[in-house]
Amino acid sequence: MDLRHLRYFVAVADNGSFTRAAEQLGIEQPPLSQQIKQLENELGVLLFQRLTRGVKLTDVGLVLLDQARALLGMQQQFLATAQGLARGEKGHIRVGLAGAVSLLPMIPLTVRRFREFWPDVTIYLEESNTPALRKSLHDRAIDIAIVRPPVPDGAGLLVSPLLEEETVVALPKGHPLAVHPHLELEMLVDEPFIIFPRELGPGFHDAILSACHNAGFTPRMGQQAPQIASTVPLVAAGLGVSVVPRSLHQIHSGGVTYHSLGAKAPRAELAIAMRAGQHVPLLANFISTLRACCRDMNDSAISVAPVREDEEETA
Repeated sequence: MDLRHLRYFVAVADNGSFTRAAEQLGIEQPPLSQQIKQLENELGVLLFQRLTRGVKLTDVGLVLLDQARALLGMQQQFLATAQGLARGEKGHIRVGLAGAVSLLPMIPLTVRRFREFWPDVTIYLEESNTPALRKSLHDRAIDIAIVRPPVPDGAGLLVSPLLEEETVVALPKGHPLAVHPHLELEMLVDEPFIIFPRELGPGFHDAILSACHNAGFTPRMGQQAPQIASTVPLVAAGLGVSVVPRSLHQIHSGGVTYHSLGAKAPRAELAIAMRAGQHVPLLANFISTLRACCRDMNDSAISVAPVREDEEETA
């Protein structure tokens, strides 16, 4: 069925006249009458009673009028949704966050600002680790991820640097070194280190070990944490010390104190990962908002990476 016929049907019903409906539609009256007759033949029903002056809906026409309006409304909604998707103004976006990324202040800021500009877009957040997020991207379970590089088996993905975050030392409350607001890595030479499994974030894991080696010692490994954020409760339990992204200081465990590190401190890198070849305005809008929020934070503890040309082309 041609939806144009339904539009003609509604116009004649609203005007009660072929002549007035034709004027409203900007067409001649005879072709309009023919189109309505074709619709009636196609449906096998009489929609209008032809009167001396004007027309009147039949009982069947009266019932079908509401459904015709509903179908035309659905058409308009379909067109509006399609156009909104094309502009990146409608739809949903599924964002994966690597361990402890949700604690960074620019994440809620990005979601809030994005929603202000594009209120018809729903954002779903999923927190996991980098290998699991890589799999979710390949499986199309998420659309974009903020990961800790490098991404293992990253074929088919576009990975772009986002930022580098300062690290701090987490000490159990009452530790002899807790009286110092600022520490050097070599001061931790005799301490058991709590660290997460390397496969969860090989880049950050290796950066911690490398920084210790550059400071002249190999860290003595203590309890292993199942996730990056899990290091803090283990430190609070007195099982050792840990080097963590500065954003983890928001975990206010009563048994932990946080201390800045010197020039030899490792940096916690983050990157944006997405499937290569995606041309989705919605993702481009989200990425631009995320990068703008990172810049606007104006946080000296964070170094924001420049935008890569291939990221802009892909998004």
